[in-house]
Amino acid sequence: WPVVICAATHLKKPKKKTTPGLNVALGTLAEMVQNGATLGGTLNSARLLLPIVKVWSEDGAGKVVEIPADMTARDVCQLLVYKSHCLDDSAWALVEHHPILGIERCVEDHELVVQVQASMSGDSKFLFRKNYAKYEFFRNPLNFFPEQMVAFCQESDGSIPPSQLLQNFLNSSSCPEIQGYLYVKEPGRKSWKKLYMFLRRSGLYYSTKGTSKEPRHLQVLSDLEDSNVFTVITGRKLYNAPTDYQFCIKPSKVRSDCKELKMLCAEDEQSRTCWMTAFRLFKYGIVLYQSYNVPQQRKSNLSPFTAPVRSVSENSLVAMDFSGRTGRVIDNPIEAQSAALEEGHTWRRMNVLGSPSPLHPSSLSTVIHRTQVWFHGRIMREEAHKMMIQQGQVDGLFLLRDSQSNPKAFVLTLCHHQKIKHFQILPVSEDGQVFFSLDDGATKFTDLIHLVEFYQLNRGVLPCKLKHQCTAVAL
Repeated sequence: WPVVICAATHLKKPKKKTTPGLNVALGTLAEMVQNGATLGGTLNSARLLLPIVKVWSEDGAGKVVEIPADMTARDVCQLLVYKSHCLDDSAWALVEHHPILGIERCVEDHELVVQVQASMSGDSKFLFRKNYAKYEFFRNPLNFFPEQMVAFCQESDGSIPPSQLLQNFLNSSSCPEIQGYLYVKEPGRKSWKKLYMFLRRSGLYYSTKGTSKEPRHLQVLSDLEDSNVFTVITGRKLYNAPTDYQFCIKPSKVRSDCKELKMLCAEDEQSRTCWMTAFRLFKYGIVLYQSYNVPQQRKSNLSPFTAPVRSVSENSLVAMDFSGRTGRVIDNPIEAQSAALEEGHTWRRMNVLGSPSPLHPSSLSTVIHRTQVWFHGRIMREEAHKMMIQQGQVDGLFLLRDSQSNPKAFVLTLCHHQKIKHFQILPVSEDGQVFFSLDDGATKFTDLIHLVEFYQLNRGVLPCKLKHQCTAVAL
C-alpha cells in the first residue's frame, strides 16, 4: 500500500520564487509548528483540509501526496523529484491514465491537479514519468507540422520560417488550420469512416463532400474548450482500429463512458503527433509557451528542487589529498572537483590494466553498466518500444538492454525521426581483453559506460547522437 507523505514538511522556510501552491505545501505545517500547534490537534485538522492525490510510478509503486487546491502539475512533479532524489528537468510529467478506456495524456504543467482529479473516474490514476516531447515542438516546429497539413503553409508555398510558424499558432488573431484525412469511429459501431478533417481554434470539423471546406459542407465533431486530447494505448484490438496511430478527444465531463469519446486514427506517427500538438496549441495558446520558458529562466537562478538531493552522509564527506606523507583537507572547491575527476580516471585505468579491485576487470566491465539509469536489463523488445513511445519518441532518446538472442550481447534502442531502431552491441576479444562494439570492432570500448559516453559526443555509425536517457523512476 502506498506510503502517505505530507507535502507540507519539506522546507521550513519556502523560497520566494516557488509558485503559491508549492509555497503552501512546503510551508504551512512548518509555520503551524513554529506557532505552537500540537501534532494531535491543529496539525491534524489542517491535514484534513488538504486534498489527497495518489501518484504512481511505472514500477507499480506509489505515494499519496497531500497538496493545496492551487497546486499545479509542475509543482507536484517538482515535489516528487525532491522526494525521490531525482535530477530535476522540464521533462518530468504527470500523466492522466485511464486503464479501462485505454487512454492517457500528459497533464499540462499549468493545470491544477485537484481539478484534473475531479474529472477522473475511480479506476483512473496519475503516473509520474518523463516525457521529452512535451515542448519539443517549440525547439523543432518543422518536425511536428508537415507543410501539406498546415493550411497557411500551402498558401505561402511553404516559405514560412519556423518562428513565424509557431507565431501563427500562438497568436489568437491568426487563423491557421490543420487539415488531412483521419479515420473516425462511428458512434455505437465497430466500423471506422475515412473523412477529410479540419482543426481550427473553434473546433474539429469534417467535410461532408470530399475535401471541400465550404461552410455548408462542414460539420463539427468536437469543440476544444471543454475537451482534452488523449493517446490510445491499448493497441488496435479494443476499438478495432484500422491503424496503430490512434488518439481520441474526451469531453472533460465524461469519466468512464467510452461512447462519449471521439475516436480518431491517423495514417502514421507524424500525422498523429501533428493533430495532437495542434490541438494543445489551439486550446492553450501562449500559456504553453510560458510553461516552456519557465525551466529556461530557472537555469540562471536555480531553485532548491533543481539539483539532485544529497544524503546526510554524502554532505558530511570532505575532499582529501593523500599524495604526501600526511593527508590534508582540500578547501578549494575547484581543486576538489579536479581531484575527484582524476581519481575516477585513475580508478578506471587501474581496473582496465588489471590492478587490484573488488572485481576482476573482465567481470567488472560486464556489470558496471547495471548502475546506470539508461540500462534496463532483460526487458523485452516490446517493453522497450512501449517505454520509448511513452517518453516522447524524440531524436536521441535511448536505452540499453540485454539481448534476447545473444546472452553475451546487448542492444541499444534509439529513437530517430519518430522511429525506434535497435543496434546490437557485441563483445569483441583482443589480447585476452573483452571489449564492446557497435560497429564490428572498428570502435571498441572497455565497458558500456564508455560506449554511451562516446556516442553522446559522436554520432559514429548511429543516425544521431545519444541525447535523452529513457529512465524509469521508482517512487
